[in-house]
Amino acid sequence: MSTIYDEITAGMKKAMLGKDTVALGALRSLKAALQNAQVAKGNVHDQLPDAEAQAVVRKQIKQREDAIAMYEQASRPELAEKEKAEIAVLAGFLPQEMSEAEIMPILEAVVAELGATSKKDMGRVMKEMQARTEGRAPGKVLSGLVAKRLS
Repeated sequence: MSTIYDEITAGMKKAMLGKDTVALGALRSLKAALQNAQVAKGNVHDQLPDAEAQAVVRKQIKQREDAIAMYEQASRPELAEKEKAEIAVLAGFLPQEMSEAEIMPILEAVVAELGATSKKDMGRVMKEMQARTEGRAPGKVLSGLVAKRLS
């Protein structure tokens, strides 16, 4: 089983051989962010578990999405396109997102188990949903579905 670190190294090699500067830049940035997360956690020599590494990847993608919004607002489409290309590279390190049809049975089970009936229970339901979907469902989607179910 390959880890995200192995995949990054392989991706960097491929990008170097293919002279893909955008992919190489995105992968180097991701590798640095992972190393920074390791240092912050205090385990410089140990790799982060996959769940934590995926959280770092999501954070990198979110930063690029924010940059895209700023570039588009500043009428700099060429920079926004570069950020979009980097997002495409980084998204390859995340598991495939769950569809709404896959999320709903989990949501129904959580609501039944917790006895959730109103919006007051949304925090408890969201916490359990995030644990059960293991980062494969975006927070905005989960939040919307939970709110709609509990209304």
